Amino acid sequence: MKRELIRGGELLVVGLVAATVAGGILGQPVALSYVTTGSMVPTLDPGDGFVAVPSGVAGQIETGDVVTFRAKELSGGGLTTHRVVDETERGYVTRGDANPFTDQDGSEPPVKRTQIVAVAWQPGGQVLSIPAVGAAVEGSRNVLRGTQRRLAAAFGTRSLLGTSGLAYLVFALSTVWYLIETFRDTGTDRDRDRSRERTDGFDPRLVVGLLALVVVGSATAAMVVPGGAQEYGIVSAQSDAPGQRIIETGTNETTTYPVANAGVVPVVTFLETTDSDARIAPAETYVGPRSVVNATVTLSAPPETGYYRQVVVQHRYLALLPRAHIRALHGVHSWLPILAVDGLLGGSFYALGIGLLGTDRVRSRRREGAGSGLLGGVL
Repeated sequence: MKRELIRGGELLVVGLVAATVAGGILGQPVALSYVTTGSMVPTLDPGDGFVAVPSGVAGQIETGDVVTFRAKELSGGGLTTHRVVDETERGYVTRGDANPFTDQDGSEPPVKRTQIVAVAWQPGGQVLSIPAVGAAVEGSRNVLRGTQRRLAAAFGTRSLLGTSGLAYLVFALSTVWYLIETFRDTGTDRDRDRSRERTDGFDPRLVVGLLALVVVGSATAAMVVPGGAQEYGIVSAQSDAPGQRIIETGTNETTTYPVANAGVVPVVTFLETTDSDARIAPAETYVGPRSVVNATVTLSAPPETGYYRQVVVQHRYLALLPRAHIRALHGVHSWLPILAVDGLLGGSFYALGIGLLGTDRVRSRRREGAGSGLLGGVL
């Protein structure tokens, strides 16, 4: 029983830390998230973690909920975790528990529902605080970055640096470990008694597979939720008039379309219009970590007066594949790059998890010895 508890704890800790690191990289909390400042004291101290429920399954947002949202202005944009203190027609009013004023008293506009990416779990009405999550995640990130730098120096290439390089390294390492485990399992003689024993306990492949699905779901949300269609309503009039989008027939007006990236993984976006009276430039953008790129939308008023709707559609992809490959896949179908990125992330996460934890079921019999995984060998 003791071994079973230790191995189960190993699965849980490794999986949650890996998922949290992945969530921070993707800009979409996965399983756990954490705060980096003291704005939520005493509810959450700097570095404290919390269970992050994806907004898509969190239900209705209510006053008192602690939410993680993609800020427009706070700290230069990016993910912010604050409490909802009011709801207006324009959106939610938010405030850090340690702050004497709301975010909207400053430069942050009311938070829209689409900006919220996660809601903190509050059993009994209180946020469940998990100490030291930030330290564990930052430590893991530092190890990854150090490994990247050493490998880049050893191979004499910068392609192993950054988030794209990290994806390549994880994929390569996962493949190697998976092949090693497959070879070991194939070359090991297993008698009937051992085969029967392997049916006891729970299979770590199921746990790793479920966590891989969470990572894939979060990656998909990070690409799909911020994108989609944005509608511009214009009035084609006999003469121009004060006010936005009241345009004289036969003329046009321009407006800014910001493409923001709250995560640390660069994104590639493709922008297109559904009407010949609207144009957008550039049609393809590359947005770096925690950055904003402004595109220009040109709205043209048709010759006939009246009210018209013109739509801009954004397709967003995590830049974990070469840009040319993303462009080629997007040219075939807008969902192909998403499937390719999800396959890379999910497959790498699963193979890496199995390489670390092994495939032997967690069970309490003493005769089993060490598991087949890299971590199982030390238990």
